[in-house]
Amino acid sequence: MRRRSLLAGAAAAASPFAPAAPMRPAAAQGAKVVKFIPHADLGIVDPVITTAYITRIHAFLAYDTLYGMDAEFRIQPQMVEGHRVEEEGRRWTLMLREGLRFHDGEPVRARDCVASIRRWAPRHPLGQELIARMAEISAPDDRTILVRLNRPYPLLSAALGSVVTPVCVIMPERLAQTDGARQVTEVVGSGPFRFVTNERVQGSRFVYEKFAGYVPRAGGEASWTAGSKRVHVDRVEWHITPDSSTAAAALQNGEVDWWENPTADLLPVLRRGRAITVENPNPTGLMAWGRFNHLHPPFDNPRIRRALMGAISQADYMIAVTGTDRSLWRENVGFFPPGTPFASDAGIDVLKGPRDLDKVRREIEAAGYRGERVVLLAATDLPSLHALGQVGNDMLKKCGLNVDYVATDWGTVVARRASREPPERGGWSMFFTFWTGLDNIDPGVNQPIRGNGANGWWGWAKSDRLEELRAAWFDAPDLATQQGITRQMQALAFEEAPTLPCGQYFQMTAYRRSLTGVPQGIPAFWGLKKA
Repeated sequence: MRRRSLLAGAAAAASPFAPAAPMRPAAAQGAKVVKFIPHADLGIVDPVITTAYITRIHAFLAYDTLYGMDAEFRIQPQMVEGHRVEEEGRRWTLMLREGLRFHDGEPVRARDCVASIRRWAPRHPLGQELIARMAEISAPDDRTILVRLNRPYPLLSAALGSVVTPVCVIMPERLAQTDGARQVTEVVGSGPFRFVTNERVQGSRFVYEKFAGYVPRAGGEASWTAGSKRVHVDRVEWHITPDSSTAAAALQNGEVDWWENPTADLLPVLRRGRAITVENPNPTGLMAWGRFNHLHPPFDNPRIRRALMGAISQADYMIAVTGTDRSLWRENVGFFPPGTPFASDAGIDVLKGPRDLDKVRREIEAAGYRGERVVLLAATDLPSLHALGQVGNDMLKKCGLNVDYVATDWGTVVARRASREPPERGGWSMFFTFWTGLDNIDPGVNQPIRGNGANGWWGWAKSDRLEELRAAWFDAPDLATQQGITRQMQALAFEEAPTLPCGQYFQMTAYRRSLTGVPQGIPAFWGLKKA
């Protein structure tokens, strides 16, 4: 309630959204300028070196990709005109569209794409699979990319068009030759907007201008990251606004046009505004997870992990994160986001029905638990993660576990979860987090369901069978076969419990009704019009 009461005062205060620097020509009188409040500061501008979601939004403004994904989760040509697959799937020939140019005026050449793919592939799960199967990648001429494979890779175009971070953006060869462990700080893409470096104010403002040399795909409408990306505004300004009351007031007053992620407690206030639209931009939402450390007791014991499946009340977690509005969350959610091609009900019954924590406690004791300390890491500076951690702490204690609840900032959680030491030597036992649904959409990119041990996501779950099924999914000849494999994977994951699924929730977006054509999916600025 106090936050809402502050809105009137914030609205009356001097605006923090006044220009921080003299307007450039694109921002002259009559120009269409969209002011946007993103969910975080843009700390890293290289889309390959980080998995940060804020950098992904930046990437799709400034860069383009060879393929895109539409709202039906289909991969479509983007920078490429199309491709040919020959030699029983072991030879792919990709043809670039004509007229593609970088922001520095240079044409986009096939060798730029080859260098970009080589830099990106080791950092992406689908790219790693491409490397494992690739014999050669080359540029026979300026518009042709040739990929020779040791064995077929039906998902090659899906890999190049994946929206999972880090995305395979195309940059000039001279920049793409930078070591993948070192950040590229010069932003030269071929996307629909140009990053205005000299107007960058770290922690405050970032600016993008329409790129006059951008060539959209011919025909059709844009859909997510695919289709004809037509730009109808001259300039996009990002205003970093950590305080949600200030952000809400700015949106209400018309000082900004779009707030990416308004907080749940302010949604009723914004919905009452006649000039504001509040909607769910991404049907895949966010997936909440409780991640075990599989290296040390007690969660190296699969029987203990499996027992905790019977303690999970996804509704408890989701209400803690978003409140009681059922439109903002789902329960009885498995390892893939509902409504996407690989979601299923396999094994889901373990999450249904009344929760019997006394029974879970007995099962944990029967599995051999002897009071080992459980170090639960919890981030307090991110409201959703704080809520997940609090519910998880309560659940674990009621199940009879000896919990050491370590509440700290997310940066410290990230640093500590990298430790493979036992809890008594600075390690950990469990933490809670979330991924976007898009990042859990299929077995190729879904980290919570992996079983690749020492090479895997924090927690280092090991399951040869899960990895065998994942490998079979890559080679599956059609969607139906893939879906059968993912049903098996999910059923096995509920048995082996590499990760606890805690539900799906949605982050609303809010914008003024003077904006039309606000895209669905990842925040994007093509197709957007401002009255």
